[in-house]
Amino acid sequence: MEDLRFPVGRFQRPDSLTAEQRRAAIDVVTAAPSSLRAAVRGLDDSKLDTPYRPDGWTVRQVIHHVPDSHANALFRFKLALTEDTPTVKPYDEAAWAELEDARTTPIETSLSLVDGIHDRWVRILEAMSPPDYARRLNHPENGLLTLDQMLALYAWHSRHHVGHITSLRARNGWS
Repeated sequence: MEDLRFPVGRFQRPDSLTAEQRRAAIDVVTAAPSSLRAAVRGLDDSKLDTPYRPDGWTVRQVIHHVPDSHANALFRFKLALTEDTPTVKPYDEAAWAELEDARTTPIETSLSLVDGIHDRWVRILEAMSPPDYARRLNHPENGLLTLDQMLALYAWHSRHHVGHITSLRARNGWS
């Protein structure tokens, strides 16, 4: 892996998704909670407090980042489904990762949050029609995004952070 920041490669924003691509992305979002749990299974506190790369977040911070990010995603989907091109608020994910909760909370707290967030989110994703996926939101830093593009982003995001943990485990020989 050339760049430890991107274990599954950089996100490539599609214009739209086919029905098959959409199904595959929903499957990734559906599997994300169990994939995260599998990635951290058996890690003790010293391993959880190891950065996944030099100057990177610890495994614990990565785990706590996922529900922060995916809760925002869930709410952004709901806004885009109920409003016309809403403008969403960005947040400083690096600053959030430095807050006390992200540095010290047991990971089970956030793994349970991911379970609940994804349960709600997947119910919405499964109920959406093809025209729903064309609905848009405005992200002040990333411009206009369709819900297809958001789905692709968060499927990538799920694999991306699981990849941070699994690649660290592989590099360090943590079986």
